Amino acid sequence: MEQYRTPAREGVHEIEIKRSRFLCTLAPAATEQEAQEVIQRLRKQHPGANHNCFAYVIGADGGVQKASDDGEPGGTAGVPMLQMLLRRDVRYAVAVVTRYFGGTQLGAGGLMRAYGGVVGEALDVLGTVTRRRFRLATVTVDHQRAGKLENDLRATGRAVREVRYAEAVTIEVGLPEADVDAFRGWLADTTAGAAVLVLGGEAYGEV
Repeated sequence: MEQYRTPAREGVHEIEIKRSRFLCTLAPAATEQEAQEVIQRLRKQHPGANHNCFAYVIGADGGVQKASDDGEPGGTAGVPMLQMLLRRDVRYAVAVVTRYFGGTQLGAGGLMRAYGGVVGEALDVLGTVTRRRFRLATVTVDHQRAGKLENDLRATGRAVREVRYAEAVTIEVGLPEADVDAFRGWLADTTAGAAVLVLGGEAYGEV
């Protein structure tokens, strides 16, 4: 994937349908273990809830996907939650929907709309950050040119990730893959050929 979204922070969004309360906790999760820790914490936090259904997606490619109905009729809770995360291109995220039953059955369709819907609303209300795929590039330049080059990089909207000062100065930059050749030319012009560019691997960074 060229880019994905992830929750900006952990938060809770609540809706009520026919006196049933649906509390959606949305949280970033870097690993499956982190996602499971969030789920276990919420189960302890809401021991009186009827259900604590969950869905999570780990990996930029969505390589790890899990969902649980936690006692709701099969396919009416975890799957709609997971589908909402995937539809919104959300990764490295866990959603837990805690339900306190209000006494009125919602039916399979009603449950699917409620569980998927509260996750969608939580994403809108709590907010997400977009991470875009970058090629890491290291630029090495002398001290004399380093300050101006760093300013020029920031002024042209390049993602400066780290600056290290030693005998020479190394500046780590994140570049969209399509921008690598143009950047090489720009760097040569800006530094009169004095900077050395080394391309590294790929990473994801905030837009």
